[in-house]
Amino acid sequence: MTNKLVLVRHGESEWNKRNIFTGIRNPDLTDKGLIEAVWAGRVLKAEGLHFDIAFTSKLKRAQHTLDIILGEIGGEPTEVIEDPALNERDYGELSGLNKDQARARWGEEQVLAWRRSFDTPPPGGESLKDTAERVQPYYLEHIWPHVAAGKNVIVSAHGNSLRALIMYLEKLSAEQILDRELATAAPQVYRLSATGDVEEHRELVRSEGRDDGMG
Repeated sequence: MTNKLVLVRHGESEWNKRNIFTGIRNPDLTDKGLIEAVWAGRVLKAEGLHFDIAFTSKLKRAQHTLDIILGEIGGEPTEVIEDPALNERDYGELSGLNKDQARARWGEEQVLAWRRSFDTPPPGGESLKDTAERVQPYYLEHIWPHVAAGKNVIVSAHGNSLRALIMYLEKLSAEQILDRELATAAPQVYRLSATGDVEEHRELVRSEGRDDGMG
């Protein structure tokens, strides 16, 4: 199979910039996020990629990033499917708080446990394990069939929903996925075998580095 599956975390959002737990809240991109999305589109175009179908979440930062990327690539319109299964991890009561506010309320150790454990959800929210339990079945039922059929597919989503998918694709353990970080608007390009195994993976990343993100 020579077709590609591309995963892209959205560009910087207004709440990323303010270091606020975002989750399923719905801020849009910052000016920097817009520029990042343009860069992602241009680098994918330079790779010679055009997408037959695209998947994104119900949140506008991921949708806006995808719109910009597809606009930069140009060509025939790409079918776009939006689904809440690809939404960011729900941070529950952490949503809308910055790290300092969360630490003041629950303590640094507890907040770190919610952010960095695989299966410990914050109050009223989801763990990464919970997120994986909705993302991975959605991939198998709705995304993988298009890849298997030889289509180029792009998924524009979020740090944690994409980590849940990467965990499945790369067969990572719960411990290994916790160390995996995704830069904003940095395409992850996969070539998969006929059975869905990763045969090639490249990350197209800018030089300014990463952030661990909070949605």
